[in-house]
Amino acid sequence: MSKRNPYDERREILRHLLIKYRKNADIKQTQLAQKLNKPQSFVSKYENGERMLDPIEVYEVCNALSISFLLVMKQFERAIAQSAD
Repeated sequence: MSKRNPYDERREILRHLLIKYRKNADIKQTQLAQKLNKPQSFVSKYENGERMLDPIEVYEVCNALSISFLLVMKQFERAIAQSAD
């Protein structure tokens, strides 16, 4: 039985946070993509885990969703701590 990579788990946590915020804002992938000046496939791929976001892209997604990057990072950190327990 192989151990789960904690790095992958952190990616999943961030991915789920960004999806949650987009859905809570009642914004469709196409609308978010327009705000980011990206194709809809950009949003789809990072939400499906096919693509990783770098920190600048996470910041841009947060801006497009009108949420604080720092708030998201605090929640990300909290979720990582909880998953380690």
